[in-house]
Amino acid sequence: MSLQGKTLFITGASRGIGLAIALRAASDGANIVIAAKTTEPHPKLPGTIYSAAEEIEAAGGKALAVATDIRFEDQVEAAVQQAVETFGGIDILVNNASAIFLSPTSHTPMKRFDLMHTVNTRGTFMVSQKCLPHLLESSNPHILNIAPPLNLDPQWFAPHVAYTMAKYGMSMCVLGMSAEFKEQGVAVNALWPATVIATAAVMNLLGGDSTIRRSRKPEIVSDAAHVILMRNSRECTGNFFVDEEVLKEAGVNDFDLYAMDPEAELMRDIFT
Repeated sequence: MSLQGKTLFITGASRGIGLAIALRAASDGANIVIAAKTTEPHPKLPGTIYSAAEEIEAAGGKALAVATDIRFEDQVEAAVQQAVETFGGIDILVNNASAIFLSPTSHTPMKRFDLMHTVNTRGTFMVSQKCLPHLLESSNPHILNIAPPLNLDPQWFAPHVAYTMAKYGMSMCVLGMSAEFKEQGVAVNALWPATVIATAAVMNLLGGDSTIRRSRKPEIVSDAAHVILMRNSRECTGNFFVDEEVLKEAGVNDFDLYAMDPEAELMRDIFT
């Protein structure tokens, strides 16, 4: 079971979960299109599209770094075109890029609201639309959104209405597109972590070192993504997967290797 020779178009793949998914696929010998914004080192955010490309090549894959802000249609179209020209097509799209701002309604600046909705919901829809013609030519096409299960319990809305709306927009793309593309054989699924994942967002926004200790490594999400992306696209679509459940089904029993600190009590992620 391998992704060797497959081409993955991954948004936000310069760091965190996106990069972890890229590296797992690269270890199979996959081609990775890194569609992300960061071209220069950031003081608070590790990695650029170029450092990610180096890591992907070192892991055994082929990389194409394309500076892409998914808020802009022309940049997305250009990135997709470069991907096709370089690798001959697109087999898998991972909609990972996301903006987060956890705040109540009265403390949410409209520029933050607009950013989250433009990146999370609109960006996911647009990148899916632009990749679709090429996915339809693949033998086992997948779209995987890093998005939560849909749950209308008010507890997931009250603390941060704007963010929940934006993330659920990504989830609604799964709900709708999986049905829309089912007869064409394009799988559309969501994947979400059971626990908080140690990323730059956690370090900068969700409590820093103390939260990192209670988190899991991004590799748990990338391993789960690999399991999903290996499945038959005509038989696996419309699912809202949770990383831990996917790996348990695949026979994984020891999750301590994913823990940042095996002695610490894990913090459950929001939406789960």
